[in-house]
Amino acid sequence: MLVSRRAFLMASLPMALSLSDARAADSPNAVIQRFYDVLLSVMKQAKQLTFDQRYQRLAPAVTAAFDLGLTSRLSVGPDWAKLSPDQQKRFSDIFARYTISNYANRFDDFNGERFEVDPNPVANPNGTIIQTKLVKSDGDKVTLNYLMRQGASGSWQVIDVYLSGTISELATRRSEYGGVLQTSGADGLIKLLEDRTAALRTGKN
Repeated sequence: MLVSRRAFLMASLPMALSLSDARAADSPNAVIQRFYDVLLSVMKQAKQLTFDQRYQRLAPAVTAAFDLGLTSRLSVGPDWAKLSPDQQKRFSDIFARYTISNYANRFDDFNGERFEVDPNPVANPNGTIIQTKLVKSDGDKVTLNYLMRQGASGSWQVIDVYLSGTISELATRRSEYGGVLQTSGADGLIKLLEDRTAALRTGKN
């Protein structure tokens, strides 16, 4: 007996909702682990992939793990309100492309590295810290910690990365971007990120 399209959709709805709820309920550790799984997969295939192919594979993982919209605003700071709606959109768009391009450029090889994610989140006044390490083939470890917040949908996303465990990427960018805004304005800042994104793509960074 044929099942009507309406009945099929109604039967499928609970499954779709359960998958959505499961993703929303993911722990912050699981979000980072999933991101690392994709990153490591791309690293292992990097020599057979072009920059554009690495970018396309990483883009969904980066946009899922990182709150790029919020991070773009926080990286500008209080001056964000001074940008026109068009400038805000253009900056957010290029900021997202620049962030993904950075990962596609940096992780372009594999030499036996692996990632370790500490299962114990650390409370922070601004959110939750997930501590991780990039373990090189010689055993040397690079600490990468992620500041995460839970959005209205319940999903956890990264809003800052602490390089070497303590150096805030967000604070570094805000300091630089603030200087560029003062000297070159919003259009100058957008042009800066456009140029840097193009350089990452060509490997001339």
